Amino acid sequence: MKAVIESIYSPCNGVVEEVLINEKSYVYEWEKLLIIRNNKGILEEAAVGISGNVLSVDVVVGQEVDTNTVLCKVEDDLLITGCE
Repeated sequence: MKAVIESIYSPCNGVVEEVLINEKSYVYEWEKLLIIRNNKGILEEAAVGISGNVLSVDVVVGQEVDTNTVLCKVEDDLLITGCE
């Protein structure tokens, strides 16, 4: 089976406040990955609708990001989870 690697982009322009994951972490669907303080001073969560293993974390605390910034890369485990 071919691996599906997803690049996770910043949901807003701002500054990385907290990184909640590291390389080799396993993440679940909609788990908080990072916290970003947007340009209006509001904290926003970066999350994604896939689960899998974190391959890389591409930002650090204090780094300025925008919606074109890759925050991390996740290898999708292709498991369908959720509830009805």
